[in-house]
Amino acid sequence: MKLGSTAVVVTSSSVATLGFPKNYYNKPSWLGQLLKTNMFPHHFPILSSSSSSASISTTTEDSSDAVAAAKPKQQHPWLIVGLGNPGKKYHSTRHNVGFQMVDALADAEGISISGVSFKALFGKGFIGNVPVMFAKPQTFMNASGESVGAIVSYYKIPLKQVLLIYDDLDLPFAKLRLLPKGGHGGHNGMKSVINHFKGNRDFPRLRIGIGRPPGKMDTANFVLHPFTKQEHEELDFMFQQGIEAVRILLLEGLNKSATFVNSTKSMEQLG
Repeated sequence: MKLGSTAVVVTSSSVATLGFPKNYYNKPSWLGQLLKTNMFPHHFPILSSSSSSASISTTTEDSSDAVAAAKPKQQHPWLIVGLGNPGKKYHSTRHNVGFQMVDALADAEGISISGVSFKALFGKGFIGNVPVMFAKPQTFMNASGESVGAIVSYYKIPLKQVLLIYDDLDLPFAKLRLLPKGGHGGHNGMKSVINHFKGNRDFPRLRIGIGRPPGKMDTANFVLHPFTKQEHEELDFMFQQGIEAVRILLLEGLNKSATFVNSTKSMEQLG
């Protein structure tokens, strides 16, 4: 029979080669009868037995090449990192809102972040058909880069597929901002990450506004202060927007995701 431009010879010798018993050609089977009466259609040429080995070998090579060409290229996973501090003491504080966003996203996608790898709570899964890894560094905020840098290096993840999620004093409370790259903006966790990326800042980040401290309250105390009940309600609303933004980012691209983020309104604005 013929595959593409290469003919496969079916003779008594090639039947045995293909795994049939040696005497199969002599049996009154459909294959034997066709071979004896030469009833193969004209587009399935019968070749001489002397060329059978070469023909079968060529076909095998062609088939192998076709399989290799059809094999999909391995897809790099996205790494989604929430920045924060480990321990119950910091669990619901403003500085840990990056952790909270990653938790909300993982819960929405049914992905567990219960493993421990690279000094981080770690989990793997898919968003749509896109492989993802979630990480919550346990190094404390100021050394976040130790964990993030090790993950990126080990899995050889392109920086354009590393999303950092963290708190931002310069944005109004519960406001999101998605950018393709940028500096650290004075955020110590981001400083550490950029340092471990050898100064490279070309990676996306989702910033979550926590607002400025009221009155003369010290900034360090403010970021480690827990949210109020009302603020938690606003955060839950914002987390849903963040979940959708990340889905769009991975499945449709950064531009569409940024457009979505910039067009969203806070719960207070909608009220």
